[in-house]
Amino acid sequence: MNNKSFKLGLLSLFLMLSFHIQAQEGMPKGWKVGSQAYTFRLFSLEETLEKLNSIGVKYVEMYPGQKISKSGNETTDFTSITADGKAKIKALLNKYDIEAVAYGVVNASDEDLPKLFDFAKELGIGILTSESKPNQFDQIEKLCEEYQIKLALHNHPVPSYYWHPEVASRMLEGRSELMGVCADIGHWVRSGLNPVDCLKQLEGRIISLHIKDLNKFGVRDAHDLPWGTGTSNVAGVLHELHRQGFEGAFSAEYEHNWENNLPDVEESIAYFKRVAAQL
Repeated sequence: MNNKSFKLGLLSLFLMLSFHIQAQEGMPKGWKVGSQAYTFRLFSLEETLEKLNSIGVKYVEMYPGQKISKSGNETTDFTSITADGKAKIKALLNKYDIEAVAYGVVNASDEDLPKLFDFAKELGIGILTSESKPNQFDQIEKLCEEYQIKLALHNHPVPSYYWHPEVASRMLEGRSELMGVCADIGHWVRSGLNPVDCLKQLEGRIISLHIKDLNKFGVRDAHDLPWGTGTSNVAGVLHELHRQGFEGAFSAEYEHNWENNLPDVEESIAYFKRVAAQL
């Protein structure tokens, strides 16, 4: 075997192995499934990452106000975090081999917006999840373009400002592609909206998602169930996103059984992967 044939053989082997790994992972291109750290709000970020690492999760969405470490009182609040606090977060993410893909839900004053984008850039966070109002959009758009960081509008249930997808769709018309939505399908369900229909209304503007599967439809105090067992039609949501060619982050936001919800998160992500593998 000559040198050229040997190199071609190695390349073929590499491509086959890459394909095999992707097939095993069972994820459409660009899909990253992880957890909102708020799922573990009773625990520190350090404990959250330890939990996620124990079930093989590689992505986290941080939120403001969570204690960073088991000991100490400094939090992930971008307005008050110290250089030492940011260094601790970086070290923890590295230790547990987890990527911080997003930060939120976070709102900022006009004065603090540059500080928020600086914070995200320093930690390598590519998405800011927010419910910022349209009167800040000019400033936000400039910062998104300057930092190449995305701003994703989040929906809480009715009567919050962005509860209906029509509002975000209208407010984002003509704006940068770096501005879009973080689709919280559970809050749509709480508001009596069909998540698949909502996603269709927002096609082309979906940056990330918060996934919840709720025990009741159209009921504000409904609670989370493992994905695939509730009323949110998680499988339908994934099929619709695949149809749209969506690439981005999914965060499990499990707001129930707070003291011991890691098994529910693990079951939910396993369901996600089973559905994704069939797309």
